[in-house]
Amino acid sequence: MGVQDCVAVELDELDRGVVNALQIHPRAPWTLVGEVLGVNPVTAARRWHRLEEAGLAWVTAYPRLSNSRIVVSAVVEVDTEPGVAEQVAQALATDPAVANIKLTAGGRDLVAAVQARNLDELARLTTLMFQRTPGVRATRTHVSTGVPTEGSRWRLRSLDERQSARVQAALPADCLPAPAAEARWDELDTRLLELLSTDGRMSLRDLSAATGTSLTTVRRRLQSLLASRLSLRCDLARPLSGWPLSAVYFASVPGQYVEETSRVLAGVREVRSCAITAGPYNLVIDVWLRDLHDVHAFEAHLSRRLPRLTVADRSVVLRTVKHMGRLLDHDGRCVGVVPLHHPHATGRPAAERPARESAH
Repeated sequence: MGVQDCVAVELDELDRGVVNALQIHPRAPWTLVGEVLGVNPVTAARRWHRLEEAGLAWVTAYPRLSNSRIVVSAVVEVDTEPGVAEQVAQALATDPAVANIKLTAGGRDLVAAVQARNLDELARLTTLMFQRTPGVRATRTHVSTGVPTEGSRWRLRSLDERQSARVQAALPADCLPAPAAEARWDELDTRLLELLSTDGRMSLRDLSAATGTSLTTVRRRLQSLLASRLSLRCDLARPLSGWPLSAVYFASVPGQYVEETSRVLAGVREVRSCAITAGPYNLVIDVWLRDLHDVHAFEAHLSRRLPRLTVADRSVVLRTVKHMGRLLDHDGRCVGVVPLHHPHATGRPAAERPARESAH
């Protein structure tokens, strides 16, 4: 299926409503989704499974990025030798420590998001995974000191306010923001993350069977993880979102205005994620756009709204190769999964872990 074919799939209102409901409550029961959308729960479930099987939508779990005691994240710019950027991206995509990787035009060939347990581990990763990967010419690492907004907060906005509030109200208290506890990670936590990063809606019964643990234990542990250590998100193949293009802006603002500026950026619909970073830029902004003209139009909009913000550089995303552990084809469809590996877990080195093929 080519890009135009992917776009031609085009979600109907019910499809969009199902996705929007799961963006708000990724593990919402089908009875709730059906009630909110005014359809039979079986119909809602069938619509979701059709999208999921086609690689057009999925639910993923990942370590909570807002807590640096759980995971240290960084944005890494990669320069490659001419003509090998895609091969380098594919090689890096096999590593669970690389959550996202994008082929870009502009001042860098690739932009990657990396997760590690601490700064020492981050230094090791950027050395072993990037500088020793054939075809890599140089890397520049921007350590994230905060993630005021990230992709799990982006919404299709297909539901009206009443419907959205109904889904939001059904979120278990354990899934609402809670004070982050010290990360204490064991083998069961690691296995649950691996399973949920592959299928964030996996049932408790299936999780119990896959981990060889009682249903009661799995339920209690999952509640604990979602309360403070794991995040869930429902993603949609970008060509079907209505925002088919993506760009990354590298920007700076005087230090005393970083928090204020990042809060404003979090409320801008085009902003998919924003990282506060330590380096030559203190903000790395990932946006979704409708067409190429918007690359500069959006930058002009930011300049008017945030006059203290200076965009130092920008790159158009040519292709997203990996997105929160999901391997994507040229149409943005999920075609495989590299289960996210918690930085504090023990096990085989990341580079030895094979990517899993999806069912699509």
